Amino acid sequence: LCMIPEFVEAVKGASEMIFGNIHNTGEYAFLPENVQKCFAYAREHNLLSYGKGSHEIEGKELFFNRTEYMTTEPEARFWEAHREYLDVHLILSGTERIDVNFTGNLAAGRYVEQDDFLPLEGEKNASLVLRPGDFLICYPSDGHMTGVQAGKPELVKKVIFKVKI
Repeated sequence: LCMIPEFVEAVKGASEMIFGNIHNTGEYAFLPENVQKCFAYAREHNLLSYGKGSHEIEGKELFFNRTEYMTTEPEARFWEAHREYLDVHLILSGTERIDVNFTGNLAAGRYVEQDDFLPLEGEKNASLVLRPGDFLICYPSDGHMTGVQAGKPELVKKVIFKVKI
């Protein structure tokens, strides 16, 4: 990776999703401190032992939602994006497909401020298949449709770190 200071500053304000694996986070040293805290927290805690729901790390600045669900056909799922937080999706068990597209390519619905939820409509640009240890970072311009089956329906257990931006 290029670690030229100008490059590092440009990436800190990035607006493109980043896909990787928790075992290779050294490759992502350029990411903001709060994203690094997500990786550290995941390495230091057994996230599968946490109950479903929201768990604070640093109040509203950094927390995660522990969730689990059966993946399904994309027709049964929905598009979303966020304005106040970036998402760090981390798969704990199971396999999930996440469809992605930039919000500029999708039709936006009415933003729900209290939930930081922007509903979107449209077609995918690409799909990523995430397995245990894989993560996907979605910035505000990254529309994403989670919970899509990768072949067949499967129970997925994951956390979504919410990083205030």
